[in-house]
Amino acid sequence: MGKKALERQLNDNEAMAFAKQIRTSPRKLNLVAQSIRGLSCSKALSQLMFSRRRIAQDVKKLLESAIANAENNHQLDVDRLYVAEASVGKALVMKRFRARARGRVGRIEKPFSNMRLVVREREESI
Repeated sequence: MGKKALERQLNDNEAMAFAKQIRTSPRKLNLVAQSIRGLSCSKALSQLMFSRRRIAQDVKKLLESAIANAENNHQLDVDRLYVAEASVGKALVMKRFRARARGRVGRIEKPFSNMRLVVREREESI
């Protein structure tokens, strides 16, 4: 019995990696995601390596995971991969407070994000 397995949502020439609870706001993470969308994986890795944003190291780790998934699980050619999708979503927001003057409270929000990265193999140009 039990449930039937879900169909694979990606094509045969695609691989995905997903990161949950990345400790930055979705708005800041999306700036890094925009910088690598559409680039070949080697260029995207070098772009992330030299990026001055703190969160770029986590995105680099996620991209390396997607490349490893493509190579090991789906037998795709690593040299022909490019970043097809890089989508960012909102996760939980931790709420904290800081004491302010006259008994008031300053609210501090600590946002988290999710990121989905899809790499695709380029077709051979004839």
